[in-house]
Amino acid sequence: MTMQNTDQSRRKFLGTSAAAVAGVTIAPGVLLHTPAQARPVDQPATSAQRWGILIDTNQCDAGCNDCVTACQSENGWGSNETKSSPEQQAEWIRKVELKDPNTGYKQSLPVMCQHCETPPCVDVCPTGASMKRADGIVLVDKHICIGCRYCMMACPYKARSFIHETLTDQKTVAPRGKGTVESCTMCVHRVDDGGTPACVEACPGKNGKAMVFGDLNDPNSEISQRLKQYGGKQIRADLGLNPGVRYQGI
Repeated sequence: MTMQNTDQSRRKFLGTSAAAVAGVTIAPGVLLHTPAQARPVDQPATSAQRWGILIDTNQCDAGCNDCVTACQSENGWGSNETKSSPEQQAEWIRKVELKDPNTGYKQSLPVMCQHCETPPCVDVCPTGASMKRADGIVLVDKHICIGCRYCMMACPYKARSFIHETLTDQKTVAPRGKGTVESCTMCVHRVDDGGTPACVEACPGKNGKAMVFGDLNDPNSEISQRLKQYGGKQIRADLGLNPGVRYQGI
């Protein structure tokens, strides 16, 4: 059996298993299900799903950086750029502290690529390296990125980084390269295997889930149900970008 066939078989098994688990009732009224289903390696992403992340800032602890640490560990950024100045270091996700000047109330929230429905980074890219998949995940093709950094200037969330130095010890799931731009991929390799982004998996929350990942197109998904019940806000909603990352408590 070839390596490709082995990988396809593994993905097929994962997808079949996820589908089977989705229909298992473990107790009266309790249905065990998975947040996503593995996508077969030979099938492209489709618009049937719109992947998103919901972040409850009321559950986000200012002193917690588990989401940042998990992203670094999963995707290999941050640890091998020790020579870079702080301004030049990669930053796929960061914690931002907000303070109301009138009341002094403070909040902490993670900020990453917002995976916009109409991403300005894609609009300004001259080579097509910045792209949006049919399922809403925004990525950068490192093979055709020329490092012009137009996308960095266009992003209103300051979510992209430029690689200034030669890199070592890279992760195979997150290829990177000197002279290219990069940002949060929503852990696309995990999503395509039926999993969740590393930041979501690692987040403990104060009294429950601070981060929820799921399909915004599925009205029965946890993320859609929570948005329906509690609502959610977009950062810079006035820009009309319809980001896939939503926030509660801001």
